[in-house]
Amino acid sequence: MLRDYLCCCYESRRSDLDDVADRDPVLLVSGIGGSILHSKRKNSRFETRVWVRILLADLEFKKNLWSIYNPETGYTEALDGSTEIIVPQDDYGLYAIDILDPSWFVKLLHLSDVYHFHDMINMLVGCGYKKGMTLFGYGYDFRQSNRIDQLIDDLKEKLETAYKASGGRKVNIISHSMGGLLVSCFISLHSDIFSRYVNKWITIATPFQGAPGCIHDSILTGMQFVEGFESFFFVSRWSMHQLLVECPSVYEMLPNPDFNWKKQPEIHVWRKHSKDEETSVELESYGRNECVYLFEEALKNNELNYNGKTVALPFNFAILKWAAGTRKLLNETKLPKGVSFYNIYGTSFDTPFDVCYGSKSSPIDDLSEICHTLPDYSYVDGDGTVPSESATADNFDAVERVGVCASHRGLLKDKNVFQHIQNWLGVSTKAKMQDFKTSKVMDANLD
Repeated sequence: MLRDYLCCCYESRRSDLDDVADRDPVLLVSGIGGSILHSKRKNSRFETRVWVRILLADLEFKKNLWSIYNPETGYTEALDGSTEIIVPQDDYGLYAIDILDPSWFVKLLHLSDVYHFHDMINMLVGCGYKKGMTLFGYGYDFRQSNRIDQLIDDLKEKLETAYKASGGRKVNIISHSMGGLLVSCFISLHSDIFSRYVNKWITIATPFQGAPGCIHDSILTGMQFVEGFESFFFVSRWSMHQLLVECPSVYEMLPNPDFNWKKQPEIHVWRKHSKDEETSVELESYGRNECVYLFEEALKNNELNYNGKTVALPFNFAILKWAAGTRKLLNETKLPKGVSFYNIYGTSFDTPFDVCYGSKSSPIDDLSEICHTLPDYSYVDGDGTVPSESATADNFDAVERVGVCASHRGLLKDKNVFQHIQNWLGVSTKAKMQDFKTSKVMDANLD
């Protein structure tokens, strides 16, 4: 019996090793808001999940995640100096990017808005990938700059871990959204290391040239990550706004001023003017240079109350300066020789581009009122968050660029996306995928 048991263990282990030898490892890299974050008191081992959570979300968010940028270090730091924000490393980094609120409540009701890389992880496991051997995840503190040392060093460590665990096989990266900008920054800063460890890079819904409508509005009024009924349990738009205005990563996704847009993105404001007891209403437009003035004026009175203290949060010019350095880095990124690049982007969804505040019948008086005004958008084609124009402008020599009809987060669970990934990785599921429809290849370069 013992001999049979040992033989069974040996065969199982040999099967695992065969799987490792059969494929290159995959590292999944999340985007903004796509990682679980824990708060921990310094010198304590107890951790509290502060992002993402449905129950008590706003309370824990404001208490632990509200932050302020430190221009001396380049890091965004929690207002509560006795706590630190960490990313859990359970399940080889996959836990933090799987179901972003893994509570029983979310799983019971299957609140799919917080199911992030969950379906893709299951798909890859179904293709024979083994967690900790050929499948890894990289979640990170997405408040920080995409070129800050902590994020870059941790990504380097993840690549090394995946490389060694697979017996020295090069890594295939699959990044989503802002994760593509993080990878681009890594390439600019450590091209030799990237070339040493990476075989293929597949990026999904990356705002290579920015996300004009969504980011302009995020800086001015905030962002709603969860829609519908669940939003009543989630972080409020205003609470999110007070965090994002101090996040370098958000400023780094402003529209690239050096990119030749088909139409330059603008912010419009219906503005009321009074002079000599006469009132007029005009539509003011702010282009890429005038937007900074608008941000400054709109956020001049922005503040929050934290533990009984008032904290001023105006538009942060120090972050803007830092973000300009990041944009320069991104514009200069060159893909190393020997690395194959693939780009998947979303199409057929109305995607915010220009933003408008106020209306002719209800104009804005003082520009600070914008922060408490819901926007109207003009739309372009994209995934609902990132315009296709931005997502396709990677400036790399791509093997393929593929447009898929899916939303920004929906791309992470789309069967068409999965089929392309399997083809590029050279793997297949053990069970047949049902109802698959081939998406149109928008741009292919197979030389």
